[in-house]
Amino acid sequence: MICALVPASDSRAAGKLVAALLTCDLPRYREAHKAFVKALVLKGYDQSNVEVITQTPNPDLISWSNSVRKFSAIGADVIVAYGTSAALAALRESHDIPIVYADVYGPVETGVAKSMASSGRNAAGISSKVPLVTLIKTAMGLKPIRSLGVVCASREEGAQVQLKEARRIAAQAGITLVEANLSSAAGFDAALASLFASRVDCIYVTECTSGGRNFEKIVHRASDLKIPVISQMPGAAHRGATISLEADPVEQGQVAADYVARILGGKKPSQLPVVTPKRVDLIVNMKAAKSIDLNVPFPVLTAATRVLK
Repeated sequence: MICALVPASDSRAAGKLVAALLTCDLPRYREAHKAFVKALVLKGYDQSNVEVITQTPNPDLISWSNSVRKFSAIGADVIVAYGTSAALAALRESHDIPIVYADVYGPVETGVAKSMASSGRNAAGISSKVPLVTLIKTAMGLKPIRSLGVVCASREEGAQVQLKEARRIAAQAGITLVEANLSSAAGFDAALASLFASRVDCIYVTECTSGGRNFEKIVHRASDLKIPVISQMPGAAHRGATISLEADPVEQGQVAADYVARILGGKKPSQLPVVTPKRVDLIVNMKAAKSIDLNVPFPVLTAATRVLK
């Protein structure tokens, strides 16, 4: 689906077209894009000189690639990609159109950027990477964790970066990892059933598309077994996670808008560094903890930047 939105006004950008690709239809991407549109208008780019169109295709490689080809065919001046998968598809399919990415977990690790100083290509953007070790250590302060279930997807680079980090942290902490690969919708229930049958102490949901789209289902099943769920996905706490460490989607969209404005003004993406998130919240969901009979210790509450009651 392609739809026009209201964005842009400045003589430098007259007649420009900005095309936005969302990895999938999730609240975090919608919130980031809403902030992007608003920030772009505030910078003087409104409907009088820039048109912004969006596409949210099916969450698979072929659909992402087709969307980028459509953007190229209609002459987009800048492509904005939300999420690692969308950003990588844009980089593969478009070599001449500047790309601005947001909500990419580990741009260097996923291959979106060559370094944090510069993407080293016709792209620039903001990372959503926040320290997983902080999330896991906070969860260990809530209850002992001997085994950690990880919901991931082998075909998604961002989720794989998070999985590798989880493996490293688990090895250092003496935690056993139980991995549930949700690469296909058909195997979702079986993979989840196998994970719960392992009787893990806690479940970590990576940024994988299937995990995001089925997050409430995962939380519901985990709650029945009194298992806390943790995640770094923006919005996870409000969707039932017991503890989350989240980069702010609004900041992601605002930075993307700043970079698009600079590029429309003549700046080359290769001259722009990868931005690290500054607005990050460690959120403790007291209601979720209570529902699984967990008391939240004072040190965990003290560490939190936000508490949901």
